[in-house]
Amino acid sequence: MNKLVRNSLAVAVAAVVSQSANAGTDTYFNPLTQSASVASPNHVNELTGPWTHPAGLSQENLTSLKEIEADINQSVGRAPYASTSASMMDMIAYDPSGKFLFIPHESPWSAGLSRYDIENDTNTLIFVGDGNGISCGNPGAIEENREETVTCANWSNDYAAFDPARFTPNGTVLLGEEWSGEGRIIEVMNPFADITNPVAGDPAADVDYRELQSIANVAHEGINFSEQYDDTIYYIDEWRSGSIYKFVMTTAGDYTSGQTFVLSVDAFNGDPADYYNDGSNVGQPRTGMATWVAITDADGNPLPGVTDPFRNGPTNDPRSNDDTRGGRIAADDVNGTPYGRPEDMEVAKLPNGNEILYITATSENTIYSVEILDEATAMVGILADGSTPTNVGFPATTGFLNSPDNLAQDALGNIYIIEDAPNGSDVGGDIWFARDADNDGVAESLDHFMSIQVDGSEATGMIFNPVNPTEFVVAVQHPDSTNQDNVPEGFGDAVWKFDLTDIVPPQCAKEDRRGGKKTCSNMSDYKFVKMLERAEKGKGKGKGKGHWRH
Repeated sequence: MNKLVRNSLAVAVAAVVSQSANAGTDTYFNPLTQSASVASPNHVNELTGPWTHPAGLSQENLTSLKEIEADINQSVGRAPYASTSASMMDMIAYDPSGKFLFIPHESPWSAGLSRYDIENDTNTLIFVGDGNGISCGNPGAIEENREETVTCANWSNDYAAFDPARFTPNGTVLLGEEWSGEGRIIEVMNPFADITNPVAGDPAADVDYRELQSIANVAHEGINFSEQYDDTIYYIDEWRSGSIYKFVMTTAGDYTSGQTFVLSVDAFNGDPADYYNDGSNVGQPRTGMATWVAITDADGNPLPGVTDPFRNGPTNDPRSNDDTRGGRIAADDVNGTPYGRPEDMEVAKLPNGNEILYITATSENTIYSVEILDEATAMVGILADGSTPTNVGFPATTGFLNSPDNLAQDALGNIYIIEDAPNGSDVGGDIWFARDADNDGVAESLDHFMSIQVDGSEATGMIFNPVNPTEFVVAVQHPDSTNQDNVPEGFGDAVWKFDLTDIVPPQCAKEDRRGGKKTCSNMSDYKFVKMLERAEKGKGKGKGKGHWRH
């Protein structure tokens, strides 16, 4: 698995049939050799270039809390009394035209959705809760302990911790509540609606939305659409005993009715209600053959002996609480395999044609793979973890994989891993390129791609532009500069755009016909940028569904 495969341009481009590309590539950049040093709030690094990155990769600020709030014609979500988590720009979604970004706000109450118009550099808050999620309890306690939310708050018209935004094939946007709120999925039906008075009025008044009662209530983050089955949605529960789910629609394209399943590794014989690292589960396999086990019937009704998976509730521990959101307990009821805080998910495709899910397990420092064998079974493996070598064939890095959180995928199927938070108070979190050049679902190397320099922040929401495949965006979330009490002129949460068109390719040693060696570009045989561009053009001709769904 540690060999490097250099594909020809023709072979690589032919392999790209959809967002779920059959190809991975060799490393196309010169990896970093260390993680970034963290600077003080509003340092010039935060304002002009928050990431260290390979030579030739450009970065440009698109928007920030400071910019939006200084403009009367713009609006954004900022939950009151929430200090650094007031806005929490998170898992961004592109629309298929590449002209708009939909930015969820992961704030502990008053969560919402922003629509950012890239061409006009204008942000509009199009949906937001009423703020009554803090009608009682101590707001500060929620921030200190995200897993034990205030249970007496009024969530009937308030929402919290929107982590993923997913633009759907139906032209709507899904929002999922993670660590606060009640574990609901909200579907914004008209995300391009005109907002009549976004500053003084109620943005939600102009937007049609609904709660999807068909998706189990869990701590949502990774939710995505199958490429192989047009009636299937995959999602996960971010918990230290979190499971992997799928929802199979009764009718493809109708998200309101269908059957729900949870993944159970066949050889797992631990306690599904316990944490992944509790004594009952230490040593128990969480890889290997697995089965999708139903928790509802075909009409969406809970099966006998299974807790109602659609019950609203806080994201607490069901072993000591009787009000926990229902999807978590339903998974335990049928021996759903527990993972350590599974968070984000990417859907890809292997050369054998099988769909594969890549899932970060933050607490385990692992990125799992779930190869979909058929509608009933799967094979769970590991793409990468803390033991995966870094920068193989390049100068070593002092950085190391630490709490993988988000994932991104380029048009060629390469997977990027984004860490949860800084490695320490002085060292920034990293983004890694998972080198899987032989396309077997196991990374030969984690190559150090980017590192953040912003105090108190994490990188999140990395996603490639569906129309310009050399471009991607990343958000700076909850920097200390969002706290107006401590940093009155703070830059705050922000979104940055990157372009790898001019990235400097790596150098390698290559033998010529006379046995000597000469310096060459590792990627010169097939030109990575051209591959990306041709891949996206292929999708536009009906070969695939595009990468705009994250």
